[in-house]
Amino acid sequence: MRRWIATMGLAASLLSPGVYASTHVELKDVEIPKTQEARQRGAATVTGVCLMCHSLKYVKYQDLLALGLTQAQVDGMRGEYPMEATLQSMTPIEIRKESYGKVPPDLSLMAVARKNGPQYIYSLWTGYYTDKDGNTDNHVFPGIKMPDMLGYSMATDDAQRKQIEETVRDTVAFLEWAADPAAETRRSIGVYVIGYLVLLTILLYLVKRRTWRRIR
Repeated sequence: MRRWIATMGLAASLLSPGVYASTHVELKDVEIPKTQEARQRGAATVTGVCLMCHSLKYVKYQDLLALGLTQAQVDGMRGEYPMEATLQSMTPIEIRKESYGKVPPDLSLMAVARKNGPQYIYSLWTGYYTDKDGNTDNHVFPGIKMPDMLGYSMATDDAQRKQIEETVRDTVAFLEWAADPAAETRRSIGVYVIGYLVLLTILLYLVKRRTWRRIR
């Protein structure tokens, strides 16, 4: 329930007038990997890069073990934070607000906060470019204050861009998982539940037929 309310609030704030300079953007049609390996690499990027400004208040460091990360790997990501701590930004909130004019949004539910969330995040992060005056801007979000942390706008060849794009896909894969860590478990349980209900329905139908045959 808390996640649902937070998702609605985040979606409302993201879609409010003036938040996006462009409301009609063509998102890149990219397939986001669903593997644990991709999510693990994404977790490393989020904890090493994104947490400089953003937080994931609904994800705890102990949750990362569900991705198949070892305790040693999680320890390297959390530093001085306890395992029960949520993924909080490494930069004090006052500094972030002063630097960007507002506190950068929490990323816990970003992948589900808007339609085609994963594609939007990917398109945003690979939408940086350098204009004719040498300034960095973004095709998806013109005037964005978030820096080009992976240096996509400065990539000089296709190989560099491809490597950055792979990093972004892995990061989005992790954010998609973070928005609903129990999604795959719920789906797998749902298959068994539906199978059970189908079997139960067949059995009850056979019992019903047998019962009414005796009555007649």
